[in-house]
Amino acid sequence: MNTHEHSHSGKGSCCGGKVKHAVETTVTDPVCGMQVSCNSPHAALHQGQRYVFCCDGCRQKFVSNPDQFIAHKQDASNNELHHEAHGGSHGEHHHKQPAKSESCCHSTPTREHKAAAADKNAIYTCPMHPEVRQVGPGTCPKCGMALEPEMPSTEENTDELHAVRNKFWVATVLSVPAIAIAMFPHLFNVHPAQTTALVLRGLEFVLSAPVVLWLGVDYYRRGWLGVTSKSPNMYTLIGLGVLVAFVYSIVATVIPNSFPSEMRDEHGMVGVYFEVASSLLALVLLGEWLELRARGRTSAAIRELLGLAPKSARRIRDGVEEDIPLDQVQVGDRLRVRPGEKMPVDGRVVEGHSSVDESMLTGEPIPVEKSAGDRVIGATINQTGALIIETLSIGADSLLSQIVSMVAQAQRSRAPLQRLADQVAAWFVPAVIVISIFTFVAWWFIGPPPALSYALVNAVAVLIIACPCALGLATPISIMVASGRGAQMGVLFRNAEAIENLRNIDTLVCDKTGTLTLGHPTLHSVIAVNGFSESDVLSIAAGLDLASEHPLARAVVEGAKSRSLSPVNVSDFKSVTGQGVRGTYEAKPVALGNKVLLNQLQVAIDSIATQVDELSRQGCTVLYLSVDGKLAGVVATSDPIKENARDALLKLKEEGVRIVMLTGDNQATAKAVASKLPIDEVIAEVQPKDKADVIARLQAQGRKVAMAGDGINDAPALAKANIGIAMGTGTDVAMESAQVTLVKGDLQGIVRARQLSRATVKNIRQNLWFAFGYNSLGIPLAAGILYPITGWLLSPMIAGLAMSFSSVSVISNALRLRRVEM
Repeated sequence: MNTHEHSHSGKGSCCGGKVKHAVETTVTDPVCGMQVSCNSPHAALHQGQRYVFCCDGCRQKFVSNPDQFIAHKQDASNNELHHEAHGGSHGEHHHKQPAKSESCCHSTPTREHKAAAADKNAIYTCPMHPEVRQVGPGTCPKCGMALEPEMPSTEENTDELHAVRNKFWVATVLSVPAIAIAMFPHLFNVHPAQTTALVLRGLEFVLSAPVVLWLGVDYYRRGWLGVTSKSPNMYTLIGLGVLVAFVYSIVATVIPNSFPSEMRDEHGMVGVYFEVASSLLALVLLGEWLELRARGRTSAAIRELLGLAPKSARRIRDGVEEDIPLDQVQVGDRLRVRPGEKMPVDGRVVEGHSSVDESMLTGEPIPVEKSAGDRVIGATINQTGALIIETLSIGADSLLSQIVSMVAQAQRSRAPLQRLADQVAAWFVPAVIVISIFTFVAWWFIGPPPALSYALVNAVAVLIIACPCALGLATPISIMVASGRGAQMGVLFRNAEAIENLRNIDTLVCDKTGTLTLGHPTLHSVIAVNGFSESDVLSIAAGLDLASEHPLARAVVEGAKSRSLSPVNVSDFKSVTGQGVRGTYEAKPVALGNKVLLNQLQVAIDSIATQVDELSRQGCTVLYLSVDGKLAGVVATSDPIKENARDALLKLKEEGVRIVMLTGDNQATAKAVASKLPIDEVIAEVQPKDKADVIARLQAQGRKVAMAGDGINDAPALAKANIGIAMGTGTDVAMESAQVTLVKGDLQGIVRARQLSRATVKNIRQNLWFAFGYNSLGIPLAAGILYPITGWLLSPMIAGLAMSFSSVSVISNALRLRRVEM
């Protein structure tokens, strides 16, 4: 930001971000049915009526065919529309194939987060296929995995984990005796008579049948769902392998004479694989149990963030103080926060002085001093003094809720690297089935006796070992862990693409005010000319800036108050984007702004050019004041450079990143700031509408550009850049336009984010290589490629064990990202 770029359209603007200090009202998104703030930046006009949406994807769908969604809105209740947009009405239809939506992934739920996991009306999604969404729990039609709630709860939901664990133990208790019965004759070289053999096989059937016909039913259903949806999945392979082995064993037991004589022993019996079928399911259940345990840890960061919020607040109303549940707090309420308590909401201090520990959200260990007028963040810890705060944001509008929403959205997004895995997975299962059939045919025709037995065992082994779970999890699991790790360090990624691409940035363009500098300028000096006094100049300037929340405006107003001057009453107020403000005082036109504004008003300013140049060399921002078409003086403000800005930029330069400062300030002021920092290029006196053009010009030169800014005027440039980086201390519109948000607004966050980006991509590649390598090696081994050389064959039980632990290995590797040093 620069000299009066605020134009009085900043945080209070109803056309950009959320309106502060107003009671929050929610309406229904006509596309997806979500409850959305009426001040959502995603809005569209149709037939004179304004509609708001949870995200730009829903807005675009509405704009393309408004009548479709307006008709739905008129014909159905909000609840019915919500269900229709996400897979059907609750109850009767939510077990059907989930409806797909790729656009509604970052809307903030209005219900309590803690209830999401247990709420059957919540939106559930697949961890491997985030485009699959439905109301209530279910399974993914593409991969068969259990769907998870989009918004995790404060406590881990372990119902599914416990169910799978219990199934595993039942399967193990039944499978172990079946294996013992099957292995007993081979271990002790015993050849039981036909009657005894039939009894033993009957016992194997009795032990394995509950496992295959009861515990495995869910896997068969998932596999068949994949077939009917034309997306065969890992459960298709598992179910096919288990059922083939089990049905074959029943036929071999009941009518052994139907098999070739070379397959029967001296008692006329044929080898069976009841124990293989049941033990395979036991191993699959073991793998799923371990996988669920590991996946539960990937959402630990979100649960930690949700757990930060206090459960109650102490409200002051009509002189009476009482403790109330947090959900009863309203915007505008005054709350008392005692030493050691958490801030219940986002607010502004109205009374008291204290230091506040914000490390849980920003990663900065040093407490921040707070006094009247300062903003506080919900869930941060008050340390030394008592404070009375005025509530500014509650529920979904609070910073903590927005952080949780951004992290959850990033965890569900897909990285570009995932495209390779998707392309392979689309053909993988059909290819495996073909390989399995080829293996069966090859062993049947050219294998040693009993050929049919060898053919069956090796075909089943191929089906089991080739399950693509590890391949499907390779990318999403790393993204989930990385998003959570970033949130713990105060770096919020909007999507997986930002995590992957940030490491490739070679140019960083930084806004000056609020990005390189603190964004909290103070009054430096006042110069009066043409018969005006300094008091006159400062009072009129404060009157023009009184309604603004822009940092420069606040500096002028607070500077006047510090000199015991009262702002004058200005009427006919008008803001001029990128230039300043105008109004009327005592029937005379007055204006305060930069050189461009004064030149447009044809006000001569050359008389103080020397003094202004000196102020600019000191790094001051100069505002010219004109009264009745005549220069009255200038007001100069200065904005200190952020404490860690220089070190952060030096580290980025060491990594080969070119640093560019982009500002609307004049050249002298911009160069004064740049001289204190390792800046490669200064582009000054840029209008807000031209900032995106600067980004486009750099991109045309072949550069991969990141833009760091904090204001509404930075939003187009943030959206245009390859990676937009917003300061968490800035405006909502800037954060909506960016792919990365630094909660603290500290440029060191960019260094940390790039380190995490590099570590994540490396981790994903390790996972993909492991998954590809595992299947490339495992399938030929299971098919028996080494048998002619070594006589080795891969038992289906060993294949099942290897398949289960491959997924666990991928998840364990991804969890190493939780220990990345940033």
